[in-house]
Amino acid sequence: MELWDIYDENEKKTERTMRRVDWQMKPGEYHLTVLGVLQKTDGRYLITKRKADKEWAPGKWEVSGGGVLAGETSLQAVIREVGEETGIAVTNARGGYVFSYKREKSKEKNNYFLDIYKFVLDFDLSDVKIQEEEVAACRLASKEEIEALAKQGEFLHYD
Repeated sequence: MELWDIYDENEKKTERTMRRVDWQMKPGEYHLTVLGVLQKTDGRYLITKRKADKEWAPGKWEVSGGGVLAGETSLQAVIREVGEETGIAVTNARGGYVFSYKREKSKEKNNYFLDIYKFVLDFDLSDVKIQEEEVAACRLASKEEIEALAKQGEFLHYD
């Protein structure tokens, strides 16, 4: 069973945990998620397509990310998630933490913080080893291509 820490409104850990996707969060409670933006040195970005059988946002394009496990830091989580989903190690890449934002979804009882990291490194698409349980495809895309996907509602977390 995967556990996530529960955070307060200031992104500070409480002493409580929740089961992954057990959306029973009270007002003022949050979980923490991460996104890892991978940019090649030529300026293009690695994006992945969610599998069609995913419960949330099937078939949408995104960057790698996921939930922060209990006891894990957001940096540890983004390194793990990017590695699991793409096979790319970012521990020696340039970059790091960029910013965080908070989402309150009271109706769904799913409040969360999203910590976003950007890593710049040189890699080839042939270096990518997708996690077949989660990822259907991957590609390199320019900022303009990602903006076009977002405008069509096909790219997640662009706002």
